[in-house]
Amino acid sequence: MGRNIRKRRSPLTVKVIAASAAVVLGGGGLLYAQMNASAHESNNSAQNYTKAAAASAVATISCPDVGQKLTNVPAKAKQGVATELANLDKQITEAYARLASTRQAQANDANFVQNAIVGPLKEKRAATINRIRLDITRVGGTFDNSLSQLAACTTQSANQTTAGQGNNNGGQNNNGGQNNNGNTGQASAAPSASASAPANIGGQAGNGPVAADFVDITKVAPNVLSKPAKTGQASTGTFTTRCGTNQNKNHNTDNVIVAPGVTNGAHHLHDYVGNQKVNAFATNDSMLAAPSSCQNQSDLSSYYWPVVRVQDGTQDFDQNADGGGKEGNVGKILTPVQAQIKYVGSPASKVVAMPQFLRIITGDAKTTTNGLANANAHWSCTGFENKVQLTTQYPICPQGSNVVRTFAFQSCWDGVNIDSANHRTHVAFADPASGVCGNGFKAIPQLTMRLVYKITPPTIQADGTVKNAFAVDGFPEQLHKPSTDHDDFISVTKNNLAATIANCINTGKRCQ
Repeated sequence: MGRNIRKRRSPLTVKVIAASAAVVLGGGGLLYAQMNASAHESNNSAQNYTKAAAASAVATISCPDVGQKLTNVPAKAKQGVATELANLDKQITEAYARLASTRQAQANDANFVQNAIVGPLKEKRAATINRIRLDITRVGGTFDNSLSQLAACTTQSANQTTAGQGNNNGGQNNNGGQNNNGNTGQASAAPSASASAPANIGGQAGNGPVAADFVDITKVAPNVLSKPAKTGQASTGTFTTRCGTNQNKNHNTDNVIVAPGVTNGAHHLHDYVGNQKVNAFATNDSMLAAPSSCQNQSDLSSYYWPVVRVQDGTQDFDQNADGGGKEGNVGKILTPVQAQIKYVGSPASKVVAMPQFLRIITGDAKTTTNGLANANAHWSCTGFENKVQLTTQYPICPQGSNVVRTFAFQSCWDGVNIDSANHRTHVAFADPASGVCGNGFKAIPQLTMRLVYKITPPTIQADGTVKNAFAVDGFPEQLHKPSTDHDDFISVTKNNLAATIANCINTGKRCQ
């Protein structure tokens, strides 16, 4: 698909454009749709409206993702490096908060953002990257000195962060990040602050979403493609594990995969099902000893994803907490009405059992600044899932239809590692046309998840605002873009369950 070209339109205009880039979801091909909408800043301060952004506004801070560039970290350095990577995220969060709270100063001084926010941020990041270098080299590892160049950050204007973020394939053809397109998240320099800066960039908390992040799904052309053809060696069975919908509200803002030992390492709230004792300080041993929400008590795996909130002006329990309202994640937290967790096979081969403690992250929480190379978000509506899937917009579903988030995790494993330095290169997606794992990788049961939410359909108003918008939690500077949706998984089983799952799939059975 060619680059999306945004055009200025009147505040009454909302134009839906169907895109034409193919991706694969759970063995089925999908396309994603894009939407152009007007950008208009309203002075209406009603909290149940999300405001469209002024196209010339400095919307957010764009920093290269250092963690994605680290591909070889010695074991003895992993904890120190993870802590410093979490510090980088915290620094960006703090800088974004300053950006959002100094709009008048930006309007009065064209150099304010560079001198007071971006410049100091670069200095902090440079010092942190140097500490990462020391952590790696002091234990005999090799550090790529070019990573020091990733200290500098830029800013993005509002029209750089709305729908249509360039070419993408939904993250499905990038081998789990191994063939990254090299986008470091660098954006053009901030526009002049001589124009009056807006009070916010959409949303109940002033950091999104905006009108361009939504699309009426009934106006999107069908875009689901056929699945890869099955070979004689296909593994056609399935294994479904029933772990609930997080009715008991097991939440935290940690992420033990990417920020072990760091409280609030995710800067947004997760739902947890399966293993009930997962936080920043969880270990393999503690997870083995923990209870599970799954009906099959041999499934101690951790399944966790960012919560969805409806921005209707209400406040939830974490309104004044880190990772919640303090970081722009606001509104009523929604519990899925359904949560299906299913393992499926490969159309090209048998699968091997997942190794104990395998960690997989699918999608990218930072696509607003990283680009869409690792995006793996899929949004749709009940009744439309076999017709339309969206990556860069949230769906506006018709009455009687519910919002659906779907995830299909990487299904190829390197056969050795249960994690990797950037949490991507040890797993990969199969070839979308053939379903074959490349580069010597082995097919494993593919984890798929389907989350259904009952949400009153948002409405785009004549002034460009969105009433009752919903959005996925995220890092505050990512502006709650739909493409930032992601999902996390740690495989923890007992009583030989991993082998049982693989055998069920390989023999064509439907198990649970």
